[in-house]
Amino acid sequence: MDKKKTNEWPRHGIQALWALLTNSYLAGFAQGKIYKGKLKNLCVPGMNCYSCPGAVGACPIGALQAVIGSWNFKFAFYVAGFLVFVGALIGRFVCGWLCPFGLIQDLLYKIPFPKKWKTFRGDKLLRKLKYVILLVFVILLPLFLVDILGQGAPYFCKLLCPVGTLEGGIPLVLLNQTIHSALGWLYAWKNVLLIVTILLSILIYRPFCKYICPLGAIYSVFNPISVFRYRVDEEKCIRCGACARACKMQADPVQNANHPECIRCGQCKKICPTGAITSGCLKKGTLK
Repeated sequence: MDKKKTNEWPRHGIQALWALLTNSYLAGFAQGKIYKGKLKNLCVPGMNCYSCPGAVGACPIGALQAVIGSWNFKFAFYVAGFLVFVGALIGRFVCGWLCPFGLIQDLLYKIPFPKKWKTFRGDKLLRKLKYVILLVFVILLPLFLVDILGQGAPYFCKLLCPVGTLEGGIPLVLLNQTIHSALGWLYAWKNVLLIVTILLSILIYRPFCKYICPLGAIYSVFNPISVFRYRVDEEKCIRCGACARACKMQADPVQNANHPECIRCGQCKKICPTGAITSGCLKKGTLK
């Protein structure tokens, strides 16, 4: 049973393949420049920094900040529509299977450490922080703190996001000497946040996803109503608690099969001794 529980490598393989596909502009790594072709106008589902030298698409959170309050209404509607469409279709499946930074956190958590923190006092309250960050840094600040042209800055990307530092900031600094003169306290601050995130990811499963990620906050709202959903068959369920113990996001499928924190990694399905948990595009009437 434990062997089933820990065998996540097939999912990690899909995560890695998707990360390679969405960061396939290899010339960017050789030249120290970012891709600016037409594909960059399209969003990818997960957190993948626009400034990554290999990125061929745009991060939906970065794109959302760029267009909030701007005159470019068509692109604003596209970004909002994209987020609603993906969320309504698969919810936080994106977090579990299609987010490159999710893969990085998954692998960091596999590093052996004497004591892993599954939960702690204030954990549930702290998980609401990602909704505050979404509201303040992604929506309100770009909407109201604008320049003379009425354009807001991407405050979340600029001040908080460790994904941009890892995928964009560090590679561009290493590959492009001309950027060195522009480095300052903000770059140092972002590196401190990245180091803290990396260290916490060894101790806590996906701390960025649980407490910080505004994209996860958006998709979590759609988990209970998305087309792709989880189901618990009450007739098969023996209330053994194995699924709840297997969930690293501390969601209990028996209580709520489509909990907002569920990233749909599938570990609960693998560990269930009776096969009571299934997933797919299921009819609403058959879902618990």
